[in-house]
Amino acid sequence: MTKCDARANTKSRDRLTRLADFLFEAGMLRKTPRTGYQFLGTGSENVAEHSFRTALVGFVLARMAGADESKTAMLCLFHDLHEARTGDFNYVNRMYNESRRTRALQDTLSGTGLTEAILPFWEELEEVDTVEARLAQDADQVDLILNLKEQQDLGNPYAVKWIECALERLRTEEGKTLARRIAETDHTDWWFLGPDRSWWERKNGHTPEPDGE
Repeated sequence: MTKCDARANTKSRDRLTRLADFLFEAGMLRKTPRTGYQFLGTGSENVAEHSFRTALVGFVLARMAGADESKTAMLCLFHDLHEARTGDFNYVNRMYNESRRTRALQDTLSGTGLTEAILPFWEELEEVDTVEARLAQDADQVDLILNLKEQQDLGNPYAVKWIECALERLRTEEGKTLARRIAETDHTDWWFLGPDRSWWERKNGHTPEPDGE
């Protein structure tokens, strides 16, 4: 096998076996860290975790924009699939390194019968000519902003600077609107403010006296 011929040893495998290969490869995203956190100093996640919530954010943004929700979510789902082979390049890495992302994705899909279904999502995302692609690009940044807000709430002062930069990268009004609200919201509110305060007071077995007694 030559240096660039990454498909040579899989060409003889049947489609079902290549689908098994594909799913094993997708599992590598669970083991592929997002590398920017080493510069932030706190926080961590893998690419699979990032891709999952990015797809949820994309669905939400598309619904806000009246765009194709399913298509946007799929663009998000596959946006970092190539990183199972290339790894995650953060902004500092990209100053000095290049990755053959399209080639990596083509090799991933080779022989699976999924190329015509998945590769167009990648091409659309890279061209950014559709509203769904722009929303998916924003979803990528909004997921980062969600993580950064959590780190800010936990006391990392640098997270604020990162949030400011990420906000500048947003392309759509929906992305900007949602991201601004995220930047103003405590990441614990969804669970901490949900129950009535008396619920927390009863957690040690104490039952408050009724009013007036």
